[in-house]
Amino acid sequence: MTDPVVGATIGVEEEFHLVDPETGELVAGARRLLAADTGRTGADAEAELRLSMIEIASGVCTSLDELRADLAQRRAALRTAAERVGLAVAGCATVPDSGTGRAAIYPNERYEWMADQYRQLVDEHQICATQVQVGVPDRDLAVRLTAHLRPWLPVLLAMSGSSPLFRRADTGYASYRSVALSRWPTSGPPPLVSSAAEYDAAVQELVDSGAICDAGMIYFDVRPSARYPTLEIRVSDACPLLDDVVLLAGLARALVVTAAQSVDEPGPAYPLLRAATWRAARSGLDAELVHPVTGRPVPAADAVRALLEHVRPGLESNGDLAIVRELTADLLARGTSARRQRAVLAGGGDLRDVVDSVVAECRRT
Repeated sequence: MTDPVVGATIGVEEEFHLVDPETGELVAGARRLLAADTGRTGADAEAELRLSMIEIASGVCTSLDELRADLAQRRAALRTAAERVGLAVAGCATVPDSGTGRAAIYPNERYEWMADQYRQLVDEHQICATQVQVGVPDRDLAVRLTAHLRPWLPVLLAMSGSSPLFRRADTGYASYRSVALSRWPTSGPPPLVSSAAEYDAAVQELVDSGAICDAGMIYFDVRPSARYPTLEIRVSDACPLLDDVVLLAGLARALVVTAAQSVDEPGPAYPLLRAATWRAARSGLDAELVHPVTGRPVPAADAVRALLEHVRPGLESNGDLAIVRELTADLLARGTSARRQRAVLAGGGDLRDVVDSVVAECRRT
């Protein structure tokens, strides 16, 4: 029986790169920006692992319209704070400078431990994500839902691809962020467990092993939140266009609500999950994806339509069907940020022009 409050709330956390508006290069500006933001703009920005990154988080929302308005205000406030200290914000998973190690880690004990243990991985961890928090007040239920979400997460990744460039070169991937993140020991698909106690025990074993310092270093594509009564869908790249963030949030919530309607059935094992995730990272929406049900290669648009059909019950129950359909059609027509970034280069632009295009898209609401 579906808990009537599953999916009643939704929130989004967005990560951004801080760049020099003249050169497009990463800047260690987080502390300057945070000082400019405090009590003045309302962005409520927070530090991230590296001084060249910053994060904002929406409030707890109940509708996509409310979420859009909230994020639009916070994005505008973040831009204001950044401009006040001579910075620009780029809402994509990587910028050309990513992976070069420019800008040190944010100075605190936890991040310093990570840098000492993980060395090159932290040096190259200049990647940004979009994370969606969907209300699931029962933690046992949240854990059980993850098995039902897993096959569909590669499609969300493909729809969000915004990281073709890394170390000032084209990687050939739509989401190189997901490739860089996959090297961490707690990334990728979550384990198949049946209760919150079993999940928490697995996390504690990882902490006890010394491989991670706390539960915050769990980077699974989907996980029950360690702080809130939510399920976190963490698979997506950061997106410059607010429309795409709202779309991903709507689909993520619909996946959770739809999964809750069949949670008493066993979740699919889906042995192709890692291959499907790689395919989504490699091609985005510009080639084939692995179909989440059949496991066969299909045109990306067909996989997206399969996702829409799968989550239709969840979309309808939240009144989101029309807006998600419209935003999906827009995305399929214009393509992902990765495609648009490559179009800038194909049109004769340089790497700075790519960053300028992303910064400009972040200004659109």
